[in-house]
Amino acid sequence: MLTIHGVTRSRASRIIWLCHEIGLTYRQVPVIQAYRLADPDAPDAPLNTHSPGFLRLSPAGAIPVIEDDGLVLSESMACTLHLARRYGQPFGPADAAEDALMMQWSFFAVAAIEPDALTLLFLHGSGRAASGAEAAAIATAAERLMRPLAVIEDHLAARGQMVGGRFTVADINTAEVLRYAQGHAPLMQGFPAIRAWLADCQARPAFRRMWEMRLAEPE
Repeated sequence: MLTIHGVTRSRASRIIWLCHEIGLTYRQVPVIQAYRLADPDAPDAPLNTHSPGFLRLSPAGAIPVIEDDGLVLSESMACTLHLARRYGQPFGPADAAEDALMMQWSFFAVAAIEPDALTLLFLHGSGRAASGAEAAAIATAAERLMRPLAVIEDHLAARGQMVGGRFTVADINTAEVLRYAQGHAPLMQGFPAIRAWLADCQARPAFRRMWEMRLAEPE
């Protein structure tokens, strides 16, 4: 059975969403991020990314990690792409060209969008008023996102989905990155195709099931 190491309030959400789409049974080990704990090295600390047992599995000390039939794999995008290839039709690639395109869009999301999208999530989405420096960081991140989001906008406006004209792992990977920026209305209002596509992605039963699991976990 597939094992997912990591709480749902992490990038493991991408893997869990895909598993629900596929109908793939898995076991989840709720490893929490060390930075969320007052003393992750305390003897009574919950299993976390500093725990010796987890570090033996993942020397980088980062979640998620999966174990699949003897394969130990980290990096959430690598995990979703692997699972989609192995188990995921029609969510995985139908041929080598689709496989390449799914990797392209997944890497584009991680490299060109995720860092600034996370800035918006952590600062703009924190629920408190931003300081002057934070407001400047939010504005800078939003400005940098204009160009890569325009690329996604044009692609979705022309094709409807990321790859192959159907919902695939590329949509999951891209949507989960864009979700970080979704709450910044001044940015998102300029991208109607992205907004409509995100709404469709997040209305899927598999996403809703993952999201309910995420909300049930402690913040």
